[in-house]
Amino acid sequence: MTVSQRLRQAAGPIWEQCLTHPFVTGIGDGTLPAEKFRHFMLQDYLYLFDYARVFALGVVKSRDAALMRAFAKNVDAVLGGEMNIHRAYMERLGISEEQVLAARPALDNLSYTHYMLSVAERGGPMEITASILACSWSYAEIGQALALRPGAAEHPFYGEWIRGYASEGYAAANRELIGLMDRLAAGASEGQLAYLAEIFVNCSRYELAFWDMAWELRT
Repeated sequence: MTVSQRLRQAAGPIWEQCLTHPFVTGIGDGTLPAEKFRHFMLQDYLYLFDYARVFALGVVKSRDAALMRAFAKNVDAVLGGEMNIHRAYMERLGISEEQVLAARPALDNLSYTHYMLSVAERGGPMEITASILACSWSYAEIGQALALRPGAAEHPFYGEWIRGYASEGYAAANRELIGLMDRLAAGASEGQLAYLAEIFVNCSRYELAFWDMAWELRT
């Protein structure tokens, strides 16, 4: 079993709850109230700034050029790629970027990003990768699962979101992160592997809490 497979297995029960969460299934069948999706998009947009900062700390803490480039590539993918999905929806929802930046992050959002940043500041590239992988990988699985539902990817409103996270481009970027995790953790001690699993599971728990936050409109 690879390190990434071990992490995925440890978080399995939590990811199953994410896949069957009413917010996620509501995107899939098109019944999610727009108000809840609007709250989610605002919070997720704010989250992505700190998510990019975690990748940036990977650049700072890397000791070779190839690893620096790998983390820098992901900073650009978040700020210049994934955020484009959010900007398109915000335009459709009539939300300006100024309004987003004036919004306050929900407590669930703050707790999640502060945890990742804390892990990144205390650890190295291996721990940083474990902290960011749960988000990337779980969204790839959610996007692919929703895309399998008849008509979901063609929904006039939520289809774009599903297609974005089910795309081959997003899947390829996620596979690169999985491969990076396995390379960085090659030769890690059992204690280090246990800590990586702890980070990955904690971030998976935060992912589930983020869906709860969006569904319940928590601030």
